[in-house]
Amino acid sequence: MNNPVPVMEKRDFLKWFLDQYQLKRRECAWLLNFLISDDVLMERVHFVEKAEYCPKALLISANDVDSVPFAFHKNQHVTMDAEKSFHDIRLNRNEDIYIQLNFKEKQSAPQYLAILEENPYLPVNEKEANVQSLIAEMVLDHSIKMYELKMIEKEIDQALVDKDEYTFHILAKKYKQLKAQH
Repeated sequence: MNNPVPVMEKRDFLKWFLDQYQLKRRECAWLLNFLISDDVLMERVHFVEKAEYCPKALLISANDVDSVPFAFHKNQHVTMDAEKSFHDIRLNRNEDIYIQLNFKEKQSAPQYLAILEENPYLPVNEKEANVQSLIAEMVLDHSIKMYELKMIEKEIDQALVDKDEYTFHILAKKYKQLKAQH
């Protein structure tokens, strides 16, 4: 993950969250408090949107939203059993844990936005990826042509300084052809 969120910030956020929101299932509060108490696990915690795409994810909801109270996803298996998720997390401390918190107006909560990370497991829209790739290629081609034109201009200037008519004509023709492609 690029730009990981410091453990202290994640811990402070979870404390704030637990203080501000009532969770649909009390086991979720216990689970989050367990994570808060363990720096090694907190290092592995990532807050993301659409966590169901992640290899190991917790989806936890507050009372103020119409979402599933709790779900634990691991490698396409889903359970609503918080105890199973607790044991999995405790026994597999080296695995990243992606958490999706569902609560009212989360997109306008600065505390949440400060710890939110980009989900690296979101499926890529292939059409969009192809368009982005094509645009990148076009920008690169344009940059290369502009660089080549500038280099030829310098060589033409040098040919003029040297009064080298033959080189000047060759470079002028090359410049004109490259400019026509542009």
